[in-house]
Order: sequence, then C-alpha cells, then structure tokens
Amino acid sequence: MSGHPDKKRVLIVGGGTAGWMTAAGLASLLGDHLDITLIESEAIGIVGVGEATLPHIRHFNRTIGIDEMDLMAATSATVKLGIEFCDWARLDDRYIHPFGDYGVPSDGTPFHHFWRRAIDDAGPIGHYSLPVVMSYAGKFSPPSEDPRSLLSSYRWAYQFDATAYAPYLRRLAEARGVRRIEGRITGSKRDENGDIASVTLENGESHAADLFIDCSGFRGLLIEGALATGYEDWTRWLPCDRAVAAPCEHAGELLPFTRATARGAGWQWRIPLQHRTGNGYVYSSAHTDDQDAEDQLVQSLEGRPLADPRVLRFTTGKRRKLWNRNVVAIGLSGGFLEPLESTSIYLIQQGITYLIELLTAGPAPEPVKDEYNRMMDLEFERIRDFLILHYHATEREDTAFWNDMRNLRIPHSLEEKMALFRARGRVQTYDYGLFLEASWVAVYLGQRVVPSAYDLRADEVSEEELLGRLSSMKAMMATATKRMPSHADWIASNCPAGARSAA
Repeated sequence: MSGHPDKKRVLIVGGGTAGWMTAAGLASLLGDHLDITLIESEAIGIVGVGEATLPHIRHFNRTIGIDEMDLMAATSATVKLGIEFCDWARLDDRYIHPFGDYGVPSDGTPFHHFWRRAIDDAGPIGHYSLPVVMSYAGKFSPPSEDPRSLLSSYRWAYQFDATAYAPYLRRLAEARGVRRIEGRITGSKRDENGDIASVTLENGESHAADLFIDCSGFRGLLIEGALATGYEDWTRWLPCDRAVAAPCEHAGELLPFTRATARGAGWQWRIPLQHRTGNGYVYSSAHTDDQDAEDQLVQSLEGRPLADPRVLRFTTGKRRKLWNRNVVAIGLSGGFLEPLESTSIYLIQQGITYLIELLTAGPAPEPVKDEYNRMMDLEFERIRDFLILHYHATEREDTAFWNDMRNLRIPHSLEEKMALFRARGRVQTYDYGLFLEASWVAVYLGQRVVPSAYDLRADEVSEEELLGRLSSMKAMMATATKRMPSHADWIASNCPAGARSAA
C-alpha cells in the first residue's frame, strides 16, 4: 500500500455507515497525521444500520464540518425528539422516552421527586416534558441557546435514510484525502509478533498498514476471522435474535418521533422519513418463526410496501476485545445491541471518539488498548442494562415471550439500579455511559417502576404551591408548543429532500 512515509498507515476494512463514519472522522480530525485507505466491495451488501439516531450524532456531524440542513435534505431526514413505547408494561400503555428534561429541578432535587409526591394529582410525568408535548402535537422548533429558557430543555436527533448517509460521508472523506479501493478481501497475513501485517484482495493485491479498523459487519473479518478474539453472547438477557424489515408509503401526519410497539415475541419499529416510513419487527426465533413475523409486519404496515421484507439474523453481545493487537473493531464487527434505543450509530461514534483520543504515532502499548476496551465495555454494558429494563419491567402475561422476560434473571448491575430507584427514586449515576438520569426516569416510570418514597426535600413546599407549580409548568409547555410550526412545515422550510446540493 503506497502512502506518505511519515504518516501512520490506517486501513479501514469495509464501508457502510461504520466504515465511512470512521474514515470521515479520522480524516477530518487527524488527517495531517494519518494515511487513510478504505477497502470495500460493492458486491457485498450492507446491513444499513438503523434509520433512527440519538442527539450525539449532531455533535459528530458539526465536528467534522457537515452542514446539518444539507445532510438532512440529502438523507430525506426528519426530526426525532424521542421514542414512543406502546404496550410494553401493559397493553394500551404508551409513553415517550424524550430527549430532554422533566420539569425544573429545585435546589438540587430532581423534578421526578416532586412529581412522585403529587402522583395522585399530577398526571403522567410526560406532561412536564417539552419534547413529549411537542411530539404529540407534531410540532418542532430548534432549541434555544439561552439556558434560562424553557426552550433550552430538550435536544433532537435525526430519522434518516442510513443508506444515503454513508455515500454522503464518503464524498466528504475522499475530499479530505481518504483513498478508496474497490475489492473483496480474501485473506490476511500476520507478522512475527502476531499482528496483522497486510490484507489480500481477490485480485491478488496486498495492502499493508500499521493499524487496521474492522468495519466488515457481523463477519468481523479481521477481529474474529483472523484474530479469533471471541464473542460475549448476551442472548440470555436479550433473546431477540432476528428482525424482518420493510419500508412503506407514508400515511398520516409526519410526526417527530420513532415508535416501538411491543408484539407477541418482540417489538415493531416505525420510523417516519420524508419519502417513506421505515418498519421492522425485532423478535425472538425461540418464540415465533420467520413467516409469522413477516406476516405480522406486512399486515400492520400503514401504507403500500415499497420493497419485499428482508430478514436479518444477529446475536446480541460484543467482542471480548474491541481493540485486539493492531485491529480495532467498530460497528457491527465489534458487537450488536438491538435497535430498541437507536444506539448502533452512537456506538460507532463512541468507538471513533475514543480511538481519536488514544491514537498514538507508533504502535499502541497495551495500556492504551486496555483503556479503549474498558471504556467501550462500559458503553456496551450500560446500554445492555438499559435495554433489558424495557423488557423485564413488564406486567404482561399474555405470551410466553413476555412471561419469560418478566421472570428473567437480570444482571446484578441492573438489579442494583432497579432496587435503588424502587426504594428512593434515585437514579444510579456514572461517568461513562450513554443514558443519563432523565432517560432512566422515563423508562422506569413508563414501565410502571414507581418509587415507594421520594426525596424529603420535596416536602419543603406546600401542597398548594406544588400543585400550582405543576399547573404552571404544563401551561408554559402548552403555550410554547402552540407557537411552534408543525414538524412537517419546519422540514419543508428548512431541509426538504433533494432541495440542497450533496456534500
């Protein structure tokens, strides 16, 4: 592999969202220090990591210099303010996990303690979340930058065409010096130390590098195929192992949230884009078969199908090491956690971020790799626990799947978190990990995990004053939302599909 002799040679194996996010991130932030090559084969299909994202992706895009409205137009994106969960704790239940806060804390006491004190009169806690109110009203306006404003209390993400995101990033990465090679990798060679020295293509070409980044999807071409790193299987806690997906035509209002509806053997997603609606049924093959899952999905589509259903098979879990020798696994090659909370692209982003923070000019010493693996392990494990919470905290008894999930023996780390919240309404906090207090509160209360007690500091206001505050909050949120344009109108005014140039 040719390149600049003074630069560290990085070879990315595989394209798709993971490969081109990695290429664009490294080229944008470390391009002066790296010689970056990406090898991919158009003959190998991509999984197309989810269409729904988390707010963190906006920071990634800004950091590498992407024009947000241009990207949204190029990917037919809509706004996402949160995820609605239907039928999870009980049939006919629904709640939104919002990208924002609940109410206003008082002298360090989180709002949900005041809500818990007034539980008989307060109504659902979602009434005190601006992004929840906006979501159900179908409204959107970008948050305020004034921290004193109610309009600064939420964040937002995208629902976009993931198959268009990777080509967008490819154009950006190639413009910043990334070299793309078309070809199928058929083998690899290791040096005397056991590291990967080079990969070999089907046409016989050999390409060497100092660092290899495996973005080859579930196959894990280098991290597993060459290095036999091993895999931690988490299906004992998250038994859904298949998904059937099919897009359809729009029907109805363009709402700014993703929906996850519990089904008999798993759950179904609905993701509204500008040009279509994405749909899929994530299920346990031990509790239903492929044909039944496909039939349920097709029968529930809101509009005419735009493609034949496609079945994906996966094993929830992660590699035992995401950085092994001189190979770093990013994306599906490193692990997979089902898309219930739209975490796949977030894990790609964190893998890139930690790599940039720890990348060295020469070979990385073992402590650097250990630190990378430690941080990524925490990311995976804390998302894992959050996903398990959705399934385990249920009162449903109507199918074998939900009975199994309700009686699941959960990880001790989650058991501790749930016990603490049930007893005192306190959310266990940590330095590393995705989901913060408001997210845990949303799912705990949405799944009917209600604390038996609240913080005594919530008693420092009279009942009359507390109820007055709650009423005022609801009125403020209703007024703020009423003044906003509809989500559809905001999209049409700012980033309609095809209205802007590509990257």
